[in-house]
Amino acid sequence: MKIKLFFMLLLLITCFFSCRKENNVFQHEEEPVLPPEFTDILGFYLLNEGNMGTNKASLDFYDYQTGTYNRNIYASANPSVPKELGDVGNDIAIYGNKLYAVINRSNKIEVMEAKTAKRITQIDIPNCRNIVFHNGYAYVTSFAGPVIIEAGNQQIGYVAKIDTATLQILDKCMVGFQPEGLTIANEKIYVANSGGYLFPNVEKTVSVIDIASFKETKRVEVATNLSRVCATRNGDIWVSSRGDYFHTPSKLYCIDSKSDKLTDSVDIAVSNFHLDEDNLFVFSVMWSNITMSNEIKYGIVDVVSKRVVTTNLITDGTNTQIKTPYGIKVNPVTKDFYITDAGNYVSPGTLYFFDKNGKQKKSVRTGDIPAHITFIKK
Repeated sequence: MKIKLFFMLLLLITCFFSCRKENNVFQHEEEPVLPPEFTDILGFYLLNEGNMGTNKASLDFYDYQTGTYNRNIYASANPSVPKELGDVGNDIAIYGNKLYAVINRSNKIEVMEAKTAKRITQIDIPNCRNIVFHNGYAYVTSFAGPVIIEAGNQQIGYVAKIDTATLQILDKCMVGFQPEGLTIANEKIYVANSGGYLFPNVEKTVSVIDIASFKETKRVEVATNLSRVCATRNGDIWVSSRGDYFHTPSKLYCIDSKSDKLTDSVDIAVSNFHLDEDNLFVFSVMWSNITMSNEIKYGIVDVVSKRVVTTNLITDGTNTQIKTPYGIKVNPVTKDFYITDAGNYVSPGTLYFFDKNGKQKKSVRTGDIPAHITFIKK
């Protein structure tokens, strides 16, 4: 009996210290990175997705005015929130004085004060994905139900309309299956329908929603397995196709928002992109059946001329340090850019700082699967 009690006590002690060790992931840490920099941008938030099912989404902050990288600021700003940010951080954005973090598997949008990251409330949206803003409203894509990779049990997705003053959901507009990215141009919302849970019979359309009526007016057939979407200054809509991972390659497509017709394509593989003025910064991580490994490529597409202007985004050879590029963002003032590296997806990742000429300035450890960046201005 005493031996049994001893082993039970030992098990409890082991569990206690294991939990304490796990909680260390959420400790707030500060690390000097670069000299201070003073512009109209104070810094940026980085949302770490965290591996699915681990409740390890976390929020970091880089302060330009001190040159300091702060890990897991949400935990320190909100020590009493259960499970902290939650499961899988899928998007992040600032609108007005509020910071919005879309937490996919926790079925919520976490709303915080933009300057402090202190929690205001949460908005419950099932399997939410991406967020954009327009004239006092937030628009969020939702898969509408849980993750179910099973034919015949899929739910059609929707876009939710949220009042950013009251933080209440006002309406929903049904779109295609598993809607991902969305953008706004000419008073219309463009939604990339992925149909990712329907593989191999995935979606091929972009839904067009009239903002005034909040009704879907059209679907533009583009290509298989759509993902990212953005609007240019002249009203073109660029959308990325991930292909079918076998015979149909990833590619970039352009829709004219005046006619809502597919007009152009650029033969470049895209896993993620970020639009800065007329330059679309892209990278791809694609499996090659020839080399039996991932092929990683970077580039810039001129969205006016609609051509690839360079495939040498990183010019100093340090691209070989990046194992799994996952996110990309450009500072709109300095034109420095940032690439996040998810590594092996289960350990802390890395954020790489590059100057506008593509030379690496610094790198810093992040949370697990660093992904989404939003800048905060003065």
